[in-house]
Amino acid sequence: MSISSTIKSIQVIMRKDVGVDGDAQRIGQLVWMLFLKILDDREQEWELLDDSYRSPLPEVYRWRNWAADPEGITGDELKEFIDNDLFPKLRELQPRYSKPMGFFIRGIFEDAYNYMKSGQLLRQVINKIQQGVDFNRAQERHAFGDMYEQLLRDLQNAGNAGEFYTPRPVTEFMVRMVDPKLDEKVMDPACGTGGFLTCTIEHKRQRYAQTAEDERVLQASIFGVEKKPLPHLLATTNMILHGIEVPNQIQHDNTLARPLTSWTPKERVDCIVANPPFGGMEEDGIENSFPAAFRTRETADLFLVLIMHLLKPGGRAAVVLPDGFLFGEGIKSRIKEKLLTECNLHTIVRLPNGVFNPYTGIKTNLLFFTKGTPTKEVWFYEHQYPAGVKNYSKTKPMRIEEFAVEEAWWGSEADGFAARQENEFAWKASLEELRARSWNLDCKNPHVGEQTSHDPEHLLRDYARLQGEISELRDQLKAALAEALERQV
Repeated sequence: MSISSTIKSIQVIMRKDVGVDGDAQRIGQLVWMLFLKILDDREQEWELLDDSYRSPLPEVYRWRNWAADPEGITGDELKEFIDNDLFPKLRELQPRYSKPMGFFIRGIFEDAYNYMKSGQLLRQVINKIQQGVDFNRAQERHAFGDMYEQLLRDLQNAGNAGEFYTPRPVTEFMVRMVDPKLDEKVMDPACGTGGFLTCTIEHKRQRYAQTAEDERVLQASIFGVEKKPLPHLLATTNMILHGIEVPNQIQHDNTLARPLTSWTPKERVDCIVANPPFGGMEEDGIENSFPAAFRTRETADLFLVLIMHLLKPGGRAAVVLPDGFLFGEGIKSRIKEKLLTECNLHTIVRLPNGVFNPYTGIKTNLLFFTKGTPTKEVWFYEHQYPAGVKNYSKTKPMRIEEFAVEEAWWGSEADGFAARQENEFAWKASLEELRARSWNLDCKNPHVGEQTSHDPEHLLRDYARLQGEISELRDQLKAALAEALERQV
């Protein structure tokens, strides 16, 4: 049975339990179980590779000893064990052997809850997880992101919260183009479930990590922050799944709440790859952590200012941003001026509709920049659907092979991308042109004339995109009015 089928069958079982109220609780219930299963799978591998490995968990609380046997404890006995023994002991876990991991597990269970009331249904869910998920198989490790995407779809308000799953081909392409080296510190300040960081780990292992010492350097180079409890738990679980033995560098916090000036030079990083939440508004007062010229409650704008600040001189970034940022005015213009004059914004890849369906119809862009030297010219590349595809869907998802054209065209920043050529999908604009446009980066492809389509599918997609853009502009207007009212007060 596939992971997708396993998750669906588990959700069917959970809906029968009177203690689980809604999709959010179902996901929270599932995630702590998956964490213990994944930890146990990884510990089996660590024990084979290292005779001295000792689990931080007492034997009775390891998944293999209370959950793995399908004929094991069930009913009231299982419910009693989980509520009155397992959870209290893990919340008060006294670390042993692997001290950092013990603290980490204790922190995980401080925010976890068992919502299920039926011990029989609990046993059914546990058996489904045990039988249907083996995360020591490489294919199923890669499916973790797909599993989260399915969970996220089930949260009806996911899109409204600005929380979008980034397709793996997008994360992989962005990481490849930034090309973080072995010892370079890589950060995602809004890491969600850790998709960009796991791609970075795989990238470094494939290209640069060859020895045990290299692996130690790699493990110390990955950093992430996530403010929401559930994605944070999924991110740390994902790190364990990808071989990060103690993922305590994935912090549960809101990076925007920290004053910009409090970040020390030692905390600056070499690379940032991120898809900061957009379309959402931060809580009152968060913007006061930023200089007055950049104060806004639009989350994505604040994150871009933070990302520029967190990069070392010469540091590289790849960031997903909506079309609204490219043509936005006011504070957005000031942020773009800072970006273009303090960083080399060398490339914007314009993605087609549908990349982030079903969460949003808003068109998105990938911005690649290097801190420390001003921009001379910005190259634009318009990503194309593959042949025979009019929009992405579950049966026709985006594939990493689609980015082969961009990779072949890319060239090297070391020589100023001298090898790049304009073509029907690629063009450039100078800094002077962009300054004359009041920093409007919404530059249309000059090689394509205005086209009118009467295809119903095209018209529906355009309608969905326009609705998304109208919604975003409405949010921006609300934020601007709120700021104006605050200034009057």
